This record gives sequence, C-alpha cells and structure tokens, in this order.
Amino acid sequence: MSDQKDQVNIADATIALSAEDRADLVNAIKNKLHDLSRDHSGFLDKLPRNIRMRVDVLREIQSQYNELEAQFLEEKAALEAKFHKLYEPLYNKRYEIVNGLVEAGDEGTVEEETNELAGDKGIPHFWLMAMKNNEIIAKEITEKDEDALQYLKDVKWNRLDDAKGFKLEFFFDTNPYFNNNVLTKTYHMISEDEHILENAIGTEIEWFPGKCLTQKILKKKPKKGSNETKPIIKTEECESFFHFFDPPQLPEDAEELDEETAELLQGQMEQDYEIGSTIREKIIPHAVSWFTGEAVPIDDEEEGDDDDEEEEDYVEENDEEEDEKGDEENVKENH
Repeated sequence: MSDQKDQVNIADATIALSAEDRADLVNAIKNKLHDLSRDHSGFLDKLPRNIRMRVDVLREIQSQYNELEAQFLEEKAALEAKFHKLYEPLYNKRYEIVNGLVEAGDEGTVEEETNELAGDKGIPHFWLMAMKNNEIIAKEITEKDEDALQYLKDVKWNRLDDAKGFKLEFFFDTNPYFNNNVLTKTYHMISEDEHILENAIGTEIEWFPGKCLTQKILKKKPKKGSNETKPIIKTEECESFFHFFDPPQLPEDAEELDEETAELLQGQMEQDYEIGSTIREKIIPHAVSWFTGEAVPIDDEEEGDDDDEEEEDYVEENDEEEDEKGDEENVKENH
C-alpha cells in the first residue's frame, strides 16, 4: 500500500469515496494507473541532502504510524464482530414484533392498546417506510416498487469471512412479483477501511410473468397507411429499486474504455456502494427511527421529481389502454 493511501483519515471511513479515490479507480478501470508501489527515489534524489534526511525521518515516523493504524483496524474489526453478535437478539425481537409473531405487550415494552387497528398484527410496511424516509434510498424507490417492498419482512447484514466486504439480505414474504424469498447483495472490497470497491454481486430475481419491475413494455401504433395492423412492442429498462440487485460491473475490456465512459461507470459503482452502505450502517441498526422519521435530519427537504419521462412515439402499455378508454368515451358522448 502506498504512503499516499496509508494517510487515509479513519474518521472518514463511513463517507463516500474521496475525489482522490474516485480518480484512482477511474484510472484503474482504464488500466492506466501507475504502479502504486513505484520507486520514488528519482524525486528524493533531486532533493537537497539535508532536506532528504528530514524526509527520511518523516517516512520512518509514518511507518510507525502505519503499524499502529493496522493494529487499530484489527482491534476495531474484532470489536465490531463482538457487538454484531450482541445486536442479533435485539434484531430478532424487532423482527418478531414487526411481523406480528409476538405482541409488543408480551415483550414488556408497551401496554397493549385497543383501537380500530387492534386486530392487525405487526407493523405493516415497516421496512418500506423506513427506507423511504432516507433521502438516498427514497430516490431509488418508484411507486410500483412500493407494492413489492410492502412484502419485505426483514433486512440483515453480515461481514464476509475474509473481512473484506459484507453481504446484505432482504427477506420477503410470498408475493405476486417474484419467486425469491431472499434477495442478497454482496460487496467485495479491495480495502474496506478505505472503502475501495472491487465488485458487487446481487441475486438474480425470478420475476413472475408480466411482473418485472425493472422493465417496461412500450407499444407504438403502426403508421397511417401501413399494412401492419398490430402495434410494435418493445421492452426498455425503467427506474426501479430492484436494479440494486443487478449492480454495474467492470467490462472485460476495461482498458478500452474512454475517460467519459469510465467516469460514468465509476459514478454508478460509487452510487451503488453508497446505497448499500446506507442500508448497512443507518437503516438496519436504526430502522424504527427511520420508520418514525426521527432519524431524518431536520434540514432535509423532500425534493419533488418534476422531470417527467417523455416518449416521442412509444407509450407504456397501461397508458395506451387508458387512452383508448378515453377515446371510446368521447365517441359515445359525440353520438
């Protein structure tokens, strides 16, 4: 590891990649990054002898710091693993209450209340609401996604065995959208302490016919005078939270990428990692606070999405059906 990277401030370990890391990764994608362990003797040789001696002392001090930092990271990982196990019983109790397996009164937390919802079990839409109240994740959830995310029962995370990465698990009740009971997302890290992502792998979702939320079917009416009577149909990708389980990947010919494409891909990977880290570090440990909105920063303001998607010729199949119904009603009124 280079001295440059050894100087990473651990206090910043939970935030997004720095501009320097982004630049490094873009260059790595293009395979044009210089060897991080390259010899700097050429630069040092150009320094005056007295300054070079001082720099050598500073490098020795840096080496001592690096040893302590490595010890800190090792002990930090052990401490996190210890408390992760202590958290599990609390997460299990939360799961039981959210999904109606026990009543809150049985846990001695609150008195049982009687109201019009007394017959309901658990807390409906708990995880959906918790994620929607987080600005980063809310941007990924569409109205159609909400119907499927209502079936989300629990979200967990675990560190990988090699300690370089983590896995998220999303547990779903039986639902009309896909066959999977569990969707996973695994992040493999080059260096988790510096938040440098190697790659991410998600579950392939087994969508039921006609229920895929990551694609939309568009229909185009034949041109006037054309012999073709059937509409032209095509499928396009559409915005959806469930793209989270199909993360961007580095192509095999990464060295052929131009700078603009490389930066775009890096931005997508960084955004994907930010979402995963937010779920791991904020949503899972503080889910009830996000559900109630208590965890939402006071100065956060919801930004409305005023950008309407426009299609020049194609319309979504459901939209066309509504238009046809409207045309039929207009014809009846004219008669």
